[in-house]
Parts: sequence; structure tokens; C-alpha cells
Amino acid sequence: MQKRYLFIIFAILFLSSCSELMQLAQQAIDEDKPLTQTEIIAGLKEALVVGTGKSVDILGVTDGYYRDEMVKILLPPEADIIVNNISKIPGGSQLLEDVLLRINRAAEDAVSEAKPIFVNSIKSMTINDAVGILRGENNAATQYLRRTTYEGLFQLYKPKIKTSLDKKLVGNISTEQSWNTLTGKWNEIAGSLVGQVAGFKTVNVELDEYLTRKGLDGLFLKIEAEEKLIREDPVARVTNLLKRVFGSLDS
Repeated sequence: MQKRYLFIIFAILFLSSCSELMQLAQQAIDEDKPLTQTEIIAGLKEALVVGTGKSVDILGVTDGYYRDEMVKILLPPEADIIVNNISKIPGGSQLLEDVLLRINRAAEDAVSEAKPIFVNSIKSMTINDAVGILRGENNAATQYLRRTTYEGLFQLYKPKIKTSLDKKLVGNISTEQSWNTLTGKWNEIAGSLVGQVAGFKTVNVELDEYLTRKGLDGLFLKIEAEEKLIREDPVARVTNLLKRVFGSLDS
């Protein structure tokens, strides 16, 4: 009876091992098969969905922009004269920092709306696009996405940025109000006789347009980083399709 039990246990373990070995063998066979056009385009689309989704999630939290020096939004170059001279205005330095905080809060608030826009844009990728991207540079997919969707994204993103600018996100004051207060005070000084003698120039910038472009620039930087990670690090390939498509580049 004991021998019979041992035989049954051995048979179960043997059959189980065979099943696992068969699965591994089939997986190896599948991986050796040439990539199909369907797999290539599906893999590239999946990579972009994963990369854009993760990037949006990273930037869409509090301090997502503000505490990340790579994407933190600063004042427009036209406002350098303010930055360089703001300390001459009582409370000016704090006012400047408040504006920077609110500008970045506006971007953090709006970026969450970008995810479905990206998903819809990714659907338009063709097989020719996909093949070129797969064999391209580490940022080829990001560059494709930026080239083909940027202006469309801008037109969809700008109103959301404008809405965010009008929201009273910090201290019951909106980003737009804070910016207007800052530039208003500066322009008042710049337009005075003293300001003219000092060579100060007034600052007039469409904040929503500037912020939209900087916000999108930061988002594409994050997407580019995610694409590079998927291409180079097998651990970042979180689905079997990504492992198969991008694994073909490892050799």
C-alpha cells in the first residue's frame, strides 16, 4: 500500500512537471517566432498607453511638477527682469514664489485630463509608423506622438489649463489673479519715470498659452523617460506583449 501511494505521488509530481515544462517549451517556441505586424503595432500602442498613463499619474499629484526640477514650470523668459529685480519690491520674493507654486499647481490639476486624449491619439498609429518606431531611437515613439498630436493636444489642453488657472487652488486666490498681481505691480514700476530711467520693461505674456506649452513639454519629457525604460529594462515591460515586442530588441 505504501509503494502504491509513493507511485501516485511520483506520478502527480511528474505529470505536473511535464505540464510546466510543456508551457515553458511553448513559450520559448512562441518567443522565437518572428514578430507579426499585428504584434508590433499592438506592442507599440500598449507601450505608449503604459508610458503616457504612468507619466500622467506621476505629474498629476500634488508637487508632481513643483518638486520635480526636470519639469518644474518657471516664469516665462519675458519675466526674467521681474525675477532679477523682484527683491526690490517689498514682499516681492514671497509673491514670486507664490506665483510659481500656483502655476505648477495649475499644471498638476490639468494634466489628469491628458490621459484619454493620448489614448485616442495613439489609436491612429499605422503599421509603417510602428515598425519605424520599434527600430528607432530610444525616444522614437515619444517623438512620433509629439509630432503627430502636439497641436491637437494643445487645443484640447489649453482650455483645461485656463480652467485650472481660474481655480482658487491656494489661499482662495487663483493662479491668474496671482500672476496679474505680480505683473501688475511690476508693470506699474516699469512704466513709472523711475522705471523708465532704470530701463525696466513691462511684461505682457499670455499665461495660459505659455503654461500649456510648458506643461506639455514636461509631460513629453516624462513619456520619453518611460519609453526609454521600457526599451532598456525588461522589468518595465509589465505585459507579455511588451516583453515579446521589446524583447526582440535585446539581441
